[in-house]
Amino acid sequence: MKRKIFITAALLCFFMAAYAMFADINGKWSAMLKGPDGNEFPITYTFKSDGATLTGTVTSAIGTFDISDGMVKGDSLWFTANINTMKIKNKGRYYANGDSISLHVGARSTHTTLTRVIEK
Repeated sequence: MKRKIFITAALLCFFMAAYAMFADINGKWSAMLKGPDGNEFPITYTFKSDGATLTGTVTSAIGTFDISDGMVKGDSLWFTANINTMKIKNKGRYYANGDSISLHVGARSTHTTLTRVIEK
């Protein structure tokens, strides 16, 4: 009986640790973003959350740029990507499975889905 309780507790701890690893938005996320001309290009977001505050960077072929005015509330996120002189508003939804973010980029609400980059 004690053995079953121990095994159950150990498995529960394992699954909680695995969930915690993927349950936050921190880390690298990548996507293919479609530009106004219809061409797609790779883009990588690196997010760091501290409570409700979201910071990080956006990296594309033209460089790496800071994220400002970022917020996380529940499964929603908002931030501004400061790309050269442009301030591009982004808003999205973080999915509970921890492996995707649905993101609307800019005034034209270009949609993309970010996937978590697994570092090896």
